[in-house]
Amino acid sequence: MVATVRTPTLEIGYLESGPANGSPVILLHGWPSDPHDWDDVAAVLAGTGYRVLVPWLRGYGPTRFLDPSTPRSGQQAALGADVRDFMDALGIRQALLAGYDWGGRGACVCAALWPERVRGLVSINGYNLQNIPMAGRPAPAAQEHRHWYQWYFHTERGRAGLQQNRRDIARLLWRLWSPNWQFDEATFEATAVSFDNPDFVAVTIQSYRHRYGNAPGDPALESLEQRLAEQPPIAVPTIVLHGACDGVGPPELSEAHARHFTARYERRVIPVAGHFLSRETPDAVVQAARDLLA
Repeated sequence: MVATVRTPTLEIGYLESGPANGSPVILLHGWPSDPHDWDDVAAVLAGTGYRVLVPWLRGYGPTRFLDPSTPRSGQQAALGADVRDFMDALGIRQALLAGYDWGGRGACVCAALWPERVRGLVSINGYNLQNIPMAGRPAPAAQEHRHWYQWYFHTERGRAGLQQNRRDIARLLWRLWSPNWQFDEATFEATAVSFDNPDFVAVTIQSYRHRYGNAPGDPALESLEQRLAEQPPIAVPTIVLHGACDGVGPPELSEAHARHFTARYERRVIPVAGHFLSRETPDAVVQAARDLLA
């Protein structure tokens, strides 16, 4: 059953399982996806005594902005502040965070800026903070090609395309990013309904434009963005997972990320898995979480 909680900015929808007095674990989904990313991970962790919470990010599913005037921002500071605010609203002092893609970014931002709130971090794809001041540097041609959708979203045609064809775009990206995952249409549609959120397009477009300096941020988050621009280290115990067959961010991108972590750090490349690692190889996520919580 979907529960909701209010933060200063959002009413956040979330799923909860496991005992209420269990050690908290917060699982954060990516774009374009939703809490179904974590179904198999949550079931195992909850079944072994952890309190598992899986929120819908801003712009997804039942999560809603409280004020019509709040900028519909998907910038990294917003994602990290939402994780902190979600914990505050539920009275959670400290939790293990796990995430990938947008959710991994929110988890890494929270760990970097408020390390006292994070017991441990399972970061899929590595150090997920964006280096916005350096975002204008070209990447190798193959990586620029993988990011075609980001350049598309910088155009008004791309905005219209996402508005009109959000399911087609998401389905295509799922196939490209996890080439070995044979999902069926029922699995896709169970998540795709989360893209019907009225703010999905606005939040998505702002996120991809802001990270390259082509859209303004939320003024309320500017002080956090300034801190993130310094690429702060993450000083909490961390296990990085990276799918060997990730079609948007291949594993070589995280090979040198150890320099961003100052506490216990381990990187594990997971064979066969692609971008949607928590769906494809949930056991790898469960093991990493257990290793950090031991």
